[in-house]
This record gives sequence, C-alpha cells and structure tokens, in this order.
Amino acid sequence: MIEERDIDHHFQVTKSGAVMSQTDTLHLAQEFLGRLGSGAEPAKIAELFSENMEWEVAGDTGVLPWIGKKSGRRAVVDFVNNSRAMIERTSLEVHDILAGDNRAVILGSLASKVKRTGKVIETYFGIILTVAKGEIVRFQMLEDSFAVSRAARAWLDLDHVIPVHTQRSLWAV
Repeated sequence: MIEERDIDHHFQVTKSGAVMSQTDTLHLAQEFLGRLGSGAEPAKIAELFSENMEWEVAGDTGVLPWIGKKSGRRAVVDFVNNSRAMIERTSLEVHDILAGDNRAVILGSLASKVKRTGKVIETYFGIILTVAKGEIVRFQMLEDSFAVSRAARAWLDLDHVIPVHTQRSLWAV
C-alpha cells in the first residue's frame, strides 16, 4: 500500500503561475497533435513550444532536413514546412498518449510517401514531449530511421540493383 509520505508532490508551474498536472500535459500533447493534423500555420504550432526548445529526431541527418538535433521554435516551423513540402501523409494513427506532470509520450504508427522518390515510409513512432511552465521544451521522435533513410534516398532503390552476373559481364574483357 502506498502511503501519503511516499507520494512525490512535485508539480510544474505554467507561465501564468498555475500548477501543471498530468491533465495539463496531456492537453498540451493533444493540442500539438490537433494543430499539426488540422493543417494549422507552422507559427501557430510553434507557439506551443518554448523559445529555446530542443529538437531531436534520430536518424540519417543527410536525408531529410528535420532529422538531427536542433533548437528553437524555428526547428518546429522548419519541420512543418519541410515535411509538408517533401512528404505526403497517407495515414497517421495515434495509439496512445501517456502523460505525467512534465512529460507526454505519444505512441502511434504512420505511413508517408516521399514525393521525390515515390517511396512509402511505414513505421511505428514514439514522440516524447518534455514540458515546463506550460510549454514544450523538448521534442524527441523515435521511429524506424532505417526505413526513413531508405525511402528518402533514391540511390537505395534495391529493386533496381544490377544483378551480380550482369555486373561481371560489364567488367569482362
């Protein structure tokens, strides 16, 4: 049995001085997803983030501009603009949102078509939003970065690899 003295009574405080709760963090995550999914202006989505926020999407940093570590609201604006220009979302399903006082984890799956290559990315994802003072201060996305890299790089089209016997005949004298 958990006793009162064992409970951590740590609370976040919003910009207005109000105490943040799991519910507030959950609502912030839902608001982020709602704005992103509704086609809101990039600056409107970025308003949910702190000026000095940290951005991290692990993967092949040479493939898509939003992959890697970045900082500031500009990272969010760039992500929204670039992803809308470079990929066509075919499906996005949020499976669950888990929230604590200062963190929300969004679990889901997505499928997107890379416009440049025509290839489809299908992956499960986790987005970890860290929250402080009513704003998102850190965005971290975990996904199948190999599948993303493979779909985004035209030269990785394994369906068009020259068979070994054909390669050999190219070098024959």
